[in-house]
Amino acid sequence: MKRIFEVAPWNVVTHKLDKENKRLQESLTSLGNGYMGMRGNFEEDYSGDSLPGSYLAGVWYPDKTRVGWWKNGYPEYFGKVINAVNFIKMNFLINGSKLDLYTDKISDFTLDLDMKNALLKRSFIVEKDGVKVKFNFERFLSVAQKELSVQKVSFENLSDDSVEVKVISSLDANVKNEDANYDEHFWEVLEITDNSIIAKTKPNDFGTPRFTSGMQVGYVTGLKEVDQTVDKLETSKTFVADLKAHEVGTIEKRVAVVTSRDYETIDDLRDAMEGIAAKVSGVSYEDLLNAHENVWDNRWSQSDIKIDGDTDAQQGMRFNLFGLFTTYSGEDSRLNIGPKGFTGEKYGGATYWDTEAFCIPVYLGVSQPEVSRNLLMYRYNQLKGAYINAERQGLKGALYPMVTFNGIECHNEWEITFEEIHRNGDIAFAIYNYTRYTGDKSFVLHEGSKMLTEMSRFWADRVHYSKRNEQYMIHGVTGPDEYENNVDNNWYTNFLARWTLKYTLQILGEVSKDQFEKLNVSKEEMDHWQDIVDKMYLPYDEDLGIFVQHDGFLDKDIQPVSSIPKDQLPINQHWSWDKILRSPYIKQGDVLQGIWDFIDDFSEREKKRNFDFYEPLTVHESSLSPAIHSVLAADLHYDQKAVALYERTARLDLDNYNNDTADGLHITSMTGGWLAMVQGFAGMRVHDDGTLSYKPFLPKKWNSYSFRQVFRGRVIEVAVKENGSEFKLVSGDPLQIQVNDKPLMLK
Repeated sequence: MKRIFEVAPWNVVTHKLDKENKRLQESLTSLGNGYMGMRGNFEEDYSGDSLPGSYLAGVWYPDKTRVGWWKNGYPEYFGKVINAVNFIKMNFLINGSKLDLYTDKISDFTLDLDMKNALLKRSFIVEKDGVKVKFNFERFLSVAQKELSVQKVSFENLSDDSVEVKVISSLDANVKNEDANYDEHFWEVLEITDNSIIAKTKPNDFGTPRFTSGMQVGYVTGLKEVDQTVDKLETSKTFVADLKAHEVGTIEKRVAVVTSRDYETIDDLRDAMEGIAAKVSGVSYEDLLNAHENVWDNRWSQSDIKIDGDTDAQQGMRFNLFGLFTTYSGEDSRLNIGPKGFTGEKYGGATYWDTEAFCIPVYLGVSQPEVSRNLLMYRYNQLKGAYINAERQGLKGALYPMVTFNGIECHNEWEITFEEIHRNGDIAFAIYNYTRYTGDKSFVLHEGSKMLTEMSRFWADRVHYSKRNEQYMIHGVTGPDEYENNVDNNWYTNFLARWTLKYTLQILGEVSKDQFEKLNVSKEEMDHWQDIVDKMYLPYDEDLGIFVQHDGFLDKDIQPVSSIPKDQLPINQHWSWDKILRSPYIKQGDVLQGIWDFIDDFSEREKKRNFDFYEPLTVHESSLSPAIHSVLAADLHYDQKAVALYERTARLDLDNYNNDTADGLHITSMTGGWLAMVQGFAGMRVHDDGTLSYKPFLPKKWNSYSFRQVFRGRVIEVAVKENGSEFKLVSGDPLQIQVNDKPLMLK
């Protein structure tokens, strides 16, 4: 565990420039507004180790996959989010000497991410050549005008003599990705002027779309403009201030950022960025910031979770929610939630199964249903790509991708790409989860029924019938536990395949006659699906009373994680892959993932036996792991374990538990704090009949906690205190809920 920021309820703040952990500082101070985002790298050049990165939602590039050999059915490319034109760049010269915090003598350093208002602030005093200057930086990505980036920099001369400060502000297309297989740049500049740049992603060999981005900059300043430079890749302006003792200079930089995702032609793009720039040119910084803060205030009023008595837990929870809201807000069904969001390049910025399994349950509780419905529509609109994925494997129906931007698989690890097929079941479960939570059947009876039918066709073709055992099986898969590859009969995969077929048959009995005809499902097909449901093999051990993760798992040398020397953890950073695969250690919940999904369908005995067996074998080296284990621990009244796992999920990045936050935050696992709190400590469940219920408890180290939850047109406030729980209907029609198995009417 490595903590480099102070603990505060609403802020991620430090008073130390940590040069050894600069990338970690950058990750933890990332910003985003759903449309674009950036790491917390400095505006000015920094000669030490750094990972600068700005990213635009939905803008990506097909980076050619390099492997030792080529397999039939293997993806042609690995899709990657690409570093955008650097639009925040500003360098500073003090009496002609360039500011560089890596080499310069600085003091009074502060770096402060204000989560309440999504505002990043930085200040320091620099001493160069006998003079001192104090700098203050602020920047935000507006949620009131999503195509707008706003920066404000002021600098004060703390010396007795006059000081010249030059500001060189740029739009810079000379950028690249650190993890890309190509050495050349992704952007070709089409048009560049003294205040704007239009660039297009370079051609590719795979027929995927090319994206164009346009950026126009405007300034508000009393400084004198002394120079402007325009070359092939960068346009910059130079301003100068001759500051007397204790005099302050200020410059604001406002950049309109637009892309071809929203504007079809270059002219449209140019008109859009010029219009946005003109719209904000006469608006004060304070008014722009106030409009931005008002939107954030509305978000927090609906979703904030308050914890009294544990500031560490409070900061972690808000950091989780902040990361989610800066990544995805739900207005655009073409977008999804990348595991790193706008905070780094790892995982390529693409869509994973994380969205359906972990994000949708949270967005259902903190936002309006349209947000989660848009996430489902994202998958429906990419059904054509899912057909291609199945066809490339010689299979029927639709296989949704493990990693994608457009529905077509673009991951470069075979054991993940075409073995971890449980995601077809996770997406089916998300349709069911949305329907159960919202009570809205319009999606499942139309678009959802099409998705379910095509996923069921895939499952029916992917299983095989074992004549010897007279059961259906699925061989050669990887379950959620990615430390087990190419296994046979992964319980979770088989369980979800069977459930998907069963749920699809149920929905086919509910769709309209016209929809049923469109789906074109024959009686023979349905009979076959039912046969698979009736005869699916699910590994089980009678002696232990557990669902076996996969065939052969119990033949391993079963030793708990506590037996591993601490200096060998995390094992993925110390052991060979061969050793990991032969070990019994579990990366993240696998069997327990399925029990969490269908927590009401398993007995207390089943939950206890499986948790007691598998959790001690789990290293939690997936960021997604601690949350579901916390929920299950709470359900089993293992209060201390539930709290420990909550702390791990809520502060996973803040405390760098897995020593991997430097390359970006774990955005999709930031759902973990909410899940552990609401489903775990508060025991919230939505049952198949639509009943909302709670079984809350208060962790011993907390004084109280409270949250608001959106449910079927209502906002409900739950407060859990030492002397009991309180439930309040904030808005919406009266609702009867269950609290500790007793009815309670909210009015």
